[in-house]
Amino acid sequence: MRNETEPAADRSARRVTIDPEGPVLIDGPVEVRMPDGTTARSDRFMVALCTCRRSRRYPWCDTSHRRRTRGED
Repeated sequence: MRNETEPAADRSARRVTIDPEGPVLIDGPVEVRMPDGTTARSDRFMVALCTCRRSRRYPWCDTSHRRRTRGED
């Protein structure tokens, strides 16, 4: 959904990849508007957004969604 008040440069399409067992991958850079009104920004070329809310770096994925087994580091 586009906001018609945004500058034209901000309307360019971003590629989003949904992984059913992991994060949402977005071609960066991105800004994420948080529920409390703050903005999280990443200038990386590919950004992984956490969908499980287990990440210690939320909204960014830190792979906390992966199941750990005994003996793994």
